[in-house]
Amino acid sequence: MSLWPQWLPSLCYHKSMLNPFPELLNPFLAPLILRVVLGLIFLDLGILKLRSEKPRWLASFDTLGLRPATLFVPLYALLQIVGGLFLLVGFWTQMVTLAFVICTGIELYVEWKAREILKRDMVFYLLVFSISLSLLLTGAGAYAIDIPL
Repeated sequence: MSLWPQWLPSLCYHKSMLNPFPELLNPFLAPLILRVVLGLIFLDLGILKLRSEKPRWLASFDTLGLRPATLFVPLYALLQIVGGLFLLVGFWTQMVTLAFVICTGIELYVEWKAREILKRDMVFYLLVFSISLSLLLTGAGAYAIDIPL
């Protein structure tokens, strides 16, 4: 008994494709991997904002004029923690990734304009932004609560 439906290989593979591993082409597995990794990343980032990186983020929010920073930093951390958990189980994937695309897009812009504020690698923000955008466009993938019917 196959894990995937009978029609799926015909959807993913065509005789004229120059792919050395056509049996690995699966439109549901790649978003699953990206979703789980991104969920773990945002879960970790949210926890860091509440613990070891909290003073740095408070100073960053104050510098950016987002006051009261003591309110906005925990809210932002909570958004990342809850969003990361939602991504892990595949719940509201596109809504969560839309929020993450907006937030990481802003962080990417701030990092590009003023590197001294956030002090994280710009490549990291670009990668997280790209994964979030990819999941926004493709959906949750396999083993998710919000699989399209």
